[in-house]
Amino acid sequence: MSFTPKSIDSKAVHGGEERRYAPPAPSATPAPVVSGIIPSIGYVYEDSTHLDSALGGDPDLYVYGRYGNPTVAAFENAIVDLECHDMPAQAADHFALATASGMAAIHLAMAACGVQAGVTVAAAQDCYGATYSLVDSLWPQYGAKGLFVDATDLDAVERMLVEEAPVVLVVETISNPLLKVVDIPRLAQLCRAHNTRLLVDNTFATPMLFRPLAHGADVVIHSATKYIGGHGDVLGGVVVARNELRPAFWDFLKKTGANLGPHEAWLLHRGLKTMPLRVERQCGNAVAVAEQLSRHPALARVRYPGLPDHPQHQLAARLFGQRGYGAVVALELKDAGRPEVFRFLEALQMVQPATTVGDVYSLVLYPSHASHRALSPAQRAAVGISDGLVRLAVGAEDPRDITADISAALEI
Repeated sequence: MSFTPKSIDSKAVHGGEERRYAPPAPSATPAPVVSGIIPSIGYVYEDSTHLDSALGGDPDLYVYGRYGNPTVAAFENAIVDLECHDMPAQAADHFALATASGMAAIHLAMAACGVQAGVTVAAAQDCYGATYSLVDSLWPQYGAKGLFVDATDLDAVERMLVEEAPVVLVVETISNPLLKVVDIPRLAQLCRAHNTRLLVDNTFATPMLFRPLAHGADVVIHSATKYIGGHGDVLGGVVVARNELRPAFWDFLKKTGANLGPHEAWLLHRGLKTMPLRVERQCGNAVAVAEQLSRHPALARVRYPGLPDHPQHQLAARLFGQRGYGAVVALELKDAGRPEVFRFLEALQMVQPATTVGDVYSLVLYPSHASHRALSPAQRAAVGISDGLVRLAVGAEDPRDITADISAALEI
């Protein structure tokens, strides 16, 4: 008898563990509770027709590490379970491919969806700095046109789609670092009407808050380094899309070699199992921290989708329901520039200045000299990233300790 979990929490714990859902005939050989790591680069087939199928891209057969790996596939299958949670009958119609980093996943998605010389690629204007650089400088080096749009302005998006006809539009469910929330269902409708692929970076929301595929997105992207891994000790990315896109994705990944290794996949799969607990705690902490800091006199503004004064608060509540508003808070230090921000960062004791999010630790980052360093001052100003903006990734500590540490540092 087979069994399939119904809860997304249970899927996070058991996803990719095929042995329990379709057990073989009874055997005296015990099955390990924890799946192992298969590091082999090559595979031997006694039947050459199977080898031929493996070389041809059969996702259930393995031939060479760059073409696929069973440990990596277990992680990929677990991601499909989560991102397709709202449409379980269609999960088999979707695939995931894991990559060596989140940026490799974004680059893979853009290229496999048709970004090349002579076409236009569009992105939300306040996206992650490295994504911005892909669209602003890297793709144009290869002959594509890159442009940006305020993805929260649906009229502006529609005008851009009509006038520019981009092959893809890249957005973030919750933007980095300004924490804008975009209307994925409406963007999907607009993109579909104008033959544009909608690529959604769901890193900050995670599948625990929102699952874009069920709302019309063509591709979902994660920097798995963040909330999926969850402990700051493994680098990786992953894309999820419909099976009709798999040949293009698999071919590009096979040829470029940005694959995730089996040891990294095993760590990410392990992190996935505790993601529901971590994200729930971190989202709850973020609400408490944002509410407390919103009253601090040294802060000009606190940006957080869970606060009623956030421009997309109602949209976030509609999209995310009661699941949370994310675990990242943006702090605008009053009358601050680089020297004042550096003094704040150096005064922190428990909260750590580090260039990532999603860890169990609370971390802060200064976008102007880290994530968005590649943007010129004029570009950052146009996006809305001021010299006093600090990104706080709220961890799993007691929110009172987080708030106390930040408050003390602001007063130095």
